[in-house]
Order: sequence, then structure tokens, then C-alpha cells
Amino acid sequence: MIKIAISGVCGKMGRNLVTSIAERSDCEVCCGIDISGSGSYDFPVYTSPAQMAEKPDVIIDYSHPSALEGLLDYAKKNGTPIVLSTTGYSEEQMAAIEEASKEVALFSSFNMSIGIQLLMALSKKAAAVLGTQFDIEIIEKHHNQKLDAPSGTALMLANAICEEAEPQKHLVYDRHSVRQKRDITEIGMHSVRGGTIVGEHEVLFAGPDECISLKHTASSKRVFAEGSVNAAVFLVGKKPMLYNMTNLLNEA
Repeated sequence: MIKIAISGVCGKMGRNLVTSIAERSDCEVCCGIDISGSGSYDFPVYTSPAQMAEKPDVIIDYSHPSALEGLLDYAKKNGTPIVLSTTGYSEEQMAAIEEASKEVALFSSFNMSIGIQLLMALSKKAAAVLGTQFDIEIIEKHHNQKLDAPSGTALMLANAICEEAEPQKHLVYDRHSVRQKRDITEIGMHSVRGGTIVGEHEVLFAGPDECISLKHTASSKRVFAEGSVNAAVFLVGKKPMLYNMTNLLNEA
């Protein structure tokens, strides 16, 4: 039985993770980590990784970028792998993740949904086939409590498209500040925040007299929880490296 510690256990995603893990027979929650240090669970909740009396086989993090340093310190000291599902990391923090992955197995993805991985693959294929004849726009929608914009998933989609598109694309976030025609090397990035939208991502390819739209809609946070648990089970026993959803799907 794989023992999982959940960082951010008192948040919405933390609660979804607890429910998802409870329905599985291959893993269990041994403890939680949350800045509040409380929660109506039948397992202990600590305010930091360093306080954990239990020794989890893997940690799933859905907390806040500010928790990263403590998590990485614990991981390196104890050899505990981590599934990093939090978004909004700075460039310095991403570099710290890369460096830590030389010592311990880490799994990082801006979106844990298998459907998003398919959307990314289809978008890359479309960009390669359509070339410069089609303009590319990415529209992402989330609930009004989300802090970062654009979403990490939107950036992941844009970066994947940039790997295939010729000539090299660049991201444009703020068209209203410059009064000029659209350049063929642009990928427009648009963020919508409102209500309780769980997550919606659309990649629009607009060409001469026709448009192609690739879209993924998440109806529940549960899809992300399921993907994170699958990643955690996958990560146990892996050698030090920075893994992602492609590694997980290739092994499935």
C-alpha cells in the first residue's frame, strides 16, 4: 500500500484528492500538510513537511508556490518523490525544481488531465500542418478565485505549439496597448475569470475563410485529482529525474 501525504489538504483540490484516494486499493493518505494545521480528517495534518512524523512514500502538492522550498528541502533530505501540481511558479522556482530533480524523483505538470494532454498533442499537430496560413489564439477560462493568469495550462499549450510552429512564435498578452495589425508570429493569450468555471481551454486556428477550434472543458476538479494520484503511484520507486504526463502515458 502506497502512503501518500497531501500538501494543501484543506483546499478544494486537497479534499478531492482525499476522496479519490479513498476509492482506491493501491494507496492511502497517511497525513496532510496545510498552513491552517487543521482539518476534519482521520489522519494528522501538519503545518509544514518538516513536522511530519509519518514517512510517506510520495507527496502530492496542491498548495501554493510559497510552499515549494520546504517541500524540496524535505524531498532531498528524505528521498521522497513529489508530484508538483501547483501553478504560478517563478522562473527561479522552476530552476530550483530542475536542480532538485537531480537528487530526487519529481513530477511536474501544469495540468494533470489526460484530456489536456490530448489537446496539446492535437494542437501541435495542427500547428505543424497549418503552418503560417492560420493565426493561433489561446483562450482559457477559470473561476474567479484563480490567482495566476494566463493559466499554467495555457502556457503549456503555447509552449508545445511553439515547438512545432515555423517561423518561431511569440506570445502576446496585451493587444490593446499597441495599435497595429496582427503579426503572423503571434500567439494571442486570453484569460477569462468568472463564477465557478473549473477550467476551459480552447486553441483557435483562424485561417482564410475557415476556423478550427480545439477545446477541452473540465466539469469537475476530480479529473485533476485522479491524474495526480496516478502520477503519485507512477513516481514511487523512480530514479531522480523531472517527470511529466508524457512519461506517465508512455508507461501506461
